[in-house]
Amino acid sequence: MILSFASAGPAGQVLLAASALSALLYAWVAGAHQARPRALILAWSLHLLALVVDIAGLGTGLPGARFGFAPALSMTIWLVLGVYLVESRFLPLPSAQRVLSLAAVAVLLLAAAFPGESRPQAASPWAPLHWVLGLASYGLFGVAVLHAAMLSRAERQMRTQPGSGSIGLPLLRLERLTFQFVGAGVLVLSAALLMGWLFSPQWRWDHKTLFAVLGWLVLTGLLTGRQVFGWRGRRATRWLYLGAALLLLSYAGSRFVLEVVLQRGMS
Repeated sequence: MILSFASAGPAGQVLLAASALSALLYAWVAGAHQARPRALILAWSLHLLALVVDIAGLGTGLPGARFGFAPALSMTIWLVLGVYLVESRFLPLPSAQRVLSLAAVAVLLLAAAFPGESRPQAASPWAPLHWVLGLASYGLFGVAVLHAAMLSRAERQMRTQPGSGSIGLPLLRLERLTFQFVGAGVLVLSAALLMGWLFSPQWRWDHKTLFAVLGWLVLTGLLTGRQVFGWRGRRATRWLYLGAALLLLSYAGSRFVLEVVLQRGMS
């Protein structure tokens, strides 16, 4: 992101400044010992500006959008942070701020080194909606994983420190939110897969599609297991982590292999 636009005129300067300031603010928030909501909101807003300039390809002179595995991860973290900023006003999430801020710094630096490639035109007029739905599902499952990790941590602390009060987290509410995000993610992912199958002329059973469908099956199985068999605790979180990992391999993982390992163009 930063490296790719450093000499691309005014748009490149905007991208450079937005990315650098966002990363610095995220790093400052991560190192703070108390909440820094205003700084985090400013960093999140600058992060959005950098994403818009970068993905739109402003300043490159090339038509269409730019995308790749690193911008996808950057947008996923941005979406997760957006949910966190809203949710932290109603639910105490003391351990999430530092982890998410550090993750944001990492993805900004990653996107600077691997900005992706330009897509001059979409294969279908429905393709942009398919991509948006896919990224939205990434964000929803990212939020679900964050909640599941906090839930597991709180449960461990309750077992090892019985008087800790579950570090101030309402466990039943946190568990309910986790599965609400899983359910929303499965719904959005289902729509993305359906649109890709119905409207994409390039739909094929490649590794990207296979990992996406496997992830959908695992996460749908998780919701079914919870509804029918009452799954919770470690079994449920393991299914969630497995499904999220498969989805991560679907787009971000396959694009990483193509862009970095094999150094091939976009497909």
